Amino acid sequence: MKKILVVDYGSQYTRLIARRLRELGVYSEVVHHSDDVETEDLMGVILSGGPRSVTSKGAPSLPTWLREVDVPILGICYGMQLLVKEFGGLVEKTETAEYGRTEVIVKKPASIFEGISERLNVWMSHGDSVVKVPEGFEVIAVTENDIPAALSSLDGMIWTLQFHPEVKHTEMGMEIINNFLFNICHADRNWTIEDFLERKVEEIREEVGDGKAILGLSGGVDSSVAAVLVHKAIGDRLINIFVDHGLLRLHEEKEVPMVFKDKLGLNLDVVRAKDRFLKRLQGVTDPEEKRKIIGEEFIRVFEEEAEKLGGRFLVQGTIYSDVIESAASGKETAKIKSHHNVGGLPERMNLKIIEPLRYLFKDEVRRLGELLGIPGEILYRHPFPGPGLGIRIIGEVTEDKLRILKEADAIFIELLKESGWYEKVWQAFAVLLDLKTVGVVGDERAYEYVIALRAVNSVEGMTADWSKLPYELLDEAARRICNRVKGAGRVVYDITSKPPATIEWE
Repeated sequence: MKKILVVDYGSQYTRLIARRLRELGVYSEVVHHSDDVETEDLMGVILSGGPRSVTSKGAPSLPTWLREVDVPILGICYGMQLLVKEFGGLVEKTETAEYGRTEVIVKKPASIFEGISERLNVWMSHGDSVVKVPEGFEVIAVTENDIPAALSSLDGMIWTLQFHPEVKHTEMGMEIINNFLFNICHADRNWTIEDFLERKVEEIREEVGDGKAILGLSGGVDSSVAAVLVHKAIGDRLINIFVDHGLLRLHEEKEVPMVFKDKLGLNLDVVRAKDRFLKRLQGVTDPEEKRKIIGEEFIRVFEEEAEKLGGRFLVQGTIYSDVIESAASGKETAKIKSHHNVGGLPERMNLKIIEPLRYLFKDEVRRLGELLGIPGEILYRHPFPGPGLGIRIIGEVTEDKLRILKEADAIFIELLKESGWYEKVWQAFAVLLDLKTVGVVGDERAYEYVIALRAVNSVEGMTADWSKLPYELLDEAARRICNRVKGAGRVVYDITSKPPATIEWE
């Protein structure tokens, strides 16, 4: 199949580039810069960004095979600076670094900027800058600080962008990528989610063979889609295990089994393990340690059940935003935090992992779920972290804190649904802070916990803006929580976007 290769230099956004190509109907593969790759049927190459500086010792270089192909090349961020260096230009750390939203001015007409505004806001992330343009190249766009933002070779085969067109914060970023694919590479539209489903079903059948697999079903979007997908591949040889670990949302330990047994007809075993998880978490306050404890305990529960049931494979609903934040997407990728089903896995395991959604983003997972016939009330639930409320309680997890958080979170979600805002935001939840605050209740002094409310808008979870909920809604949420939840004395609203924050607090 004809393809675009995305060369990974460790950017958090590498797979996001590939995903944008899929949105435009073009098949792509991500390869590490040190890999030997097959270059037949190649339509173009994109070099990703990365955390390194091209001026640092041991900085990754261009792949040797890239010098032998005759297709258009696009370098993004680190990829741009690497191409500049390789072709005789100069990159240096300058006094002016550019991070976040930055204005770019298009200086010359170019195929990659066809139909693009002369001025646009883009997403920058660089401390080094191009200070000398290589011979045979020209500057086609600059930033508001007069730093080169885009270059092209005079023969039209090499294009570079200092900014990230793949992130939603860049205006007309998809149009820029579209121009590279179709104006410059003349790429074929040859990829759909239907193709992915067909290939993945065959891959799972081949890997599992006549064996059995187990899946940890949380009731969230990702594990639900993974369950139905693997069930399509191997049928009743998939055994879904629902672990009631006590860290679920209010009443989910009853609701989830009912939905998946009655509506989807899945083979489901329920394991009651609340006491076991809370005992392991007793006295633990570090978020990374909590994630790893929860991840390990999940695996141990699954191993015990698999031994009873004869399963050799463990299916997980890992999606690409989990992989990225756990630094499992590439050899140079910076780690943000461990996810219980990625960075939180124990080193010793008796089960072979299958992650059918590993390189999909949340909205792609939902589209896949629609193809699989999963009901909307499951697919369009807000995302819920694998470690559950264990990472929404800041500090030690206790039964009383779990009660407070479950009740507060349920009130917030209920209010969003009543007001019609649940469908307007991508994810919303409550967080219990490890902090008490003085209040006045019935003319007496109170000293209760702080609840933080969080609501964000996103598409794929890689970046997110805080949701501008109406003041009246926030006011009602605060009053209901403080009036109804024993132990909650103050409510605050988180107005931090991602980046610089992550969506979850831990």
